[in-house]
Parts: sequence; C-alpha cells; structure tokens
Amino acid sequence: MDLPVSIATKRLPHASKDVKVYYPVVTQLPNPNAQSTINHAIITTLNKILVEQSFYEKDLVELLANFELKNNQRGILSLNLIVYSFTGGAHGMTIVKSLTFDTKTGKQYELKDLFKKGSNYEKKLSDIINQRIKDWNIELLEPFKGIRSDQDFYIADTSLVIYFQLYEITPYYWGFPYFPIPILDLADIIKPDGPLDRMMAFT
Repeated sequence: MDLPVSIATKRLPHASKDVKVYYPVVTQLPNPNAQSTINHAIITTLNKILVEQSFYEKDLVELLANFELKNNQRGILSLNLIVYSFTGGAHGMTIVKSLTFDTKTGKQYELKDLFKKGSNYEKKLSDIINQRIKDWNIELLEPFKGIRSDQDFYIADTSLVIYFQLYEITPYYWGFPYFPIPILDLADIIKPDGPLDRMMAFT
C-alpha cells in the first residue's frame, strides 16, 4: 500500500499582519522529479489565485490563504488551496482551487483523466448533480446547464467531490455548492487503473 506523503506548511512573507499566506510543500518523495513537479504546480496555482485576490495590490485590506488535504493515500494526493481576501465593500471573496496528483510520477489530473474516453462523463455527473440540486432545494442564479469539462473537483477517500465557485451557480449566501458522488456510482465509466479505480479497489 502506498503510504501518505509528507507535507510541510510554509508561509509567504508579507509586511501586513492582516495578510497571511500558508501553503503546502511536499517533502521526502522517493522521486525528486515528481516532488518538484507537484510543488511547482502548487505554487503556480497559488500565485494565480493571489493575483485574482489582489495580493499584490495596495488596496488589499485582509487576506488569508491556507489549504486542506482531502486525500493522501494509495498514491493519490488531492488538496484544496483556499484564499480569502477583503478589499472593502459588503463582504470579502473566497476562491477554492483543487489539485490532484499521482505521487509516484507527479502527474496532475484533470477531470477528464478520471474517466474512460468516450464515456460522456460530463452528462453523467451533470445528471447526478441536477438531481441533487432538486433534492436539496438549492437556489440557483439560473437553470443548471451542466458542469464544465474542466469543472473543479477533488477526491476524498471513496468519493469524487464536484464543486462550484461562489456565484458560479448559486447566490453568495449559499456558499460553495459541494456535491460528493460515491465512486461506486461511477464504476462503469471510471478509467481503469486511474485515480478513482485505485480508490475504489479498497471500498
């Protein structure tokens, strides 16, 4: 069984006490190239979010960046980078971005990489989410048209979690709409030997 990878927490320096940026760094991987690839992807993604969240702007009042580990087992690392910023106005803004890796090779997975080619995974996931929206009486900004091909996701043990950014499909006060989908419900379309298949092997 693949053991969890070691994660260190680093902090970016900043002059303001109201700006705190914590981020994960993978350490002690047997494959140094994989470790470098993963860490480069993390810091690159984090920097893109920081730019969106006004980290480098003078009018920034407050910013807090941290992370959550969602899966760290069976050779799959899945984590969330979370950045909240406030520049004035009614409320601040939070962005969550997820990254999922193969810890042996450093490969970063996109949503399409989890499923068989030609499986029409977008429709299957969209149908499941649309039913959950109805079952949970989720208030939408407009009728749900389905997920994007590059929809945000992470892997959490035996579930695939699809989620949407603030304002993407719901009003701000609904927060982030998360839709956990058991991997077993997707068994017929997941890619053999892919991340979901690896997780399902232990269900």
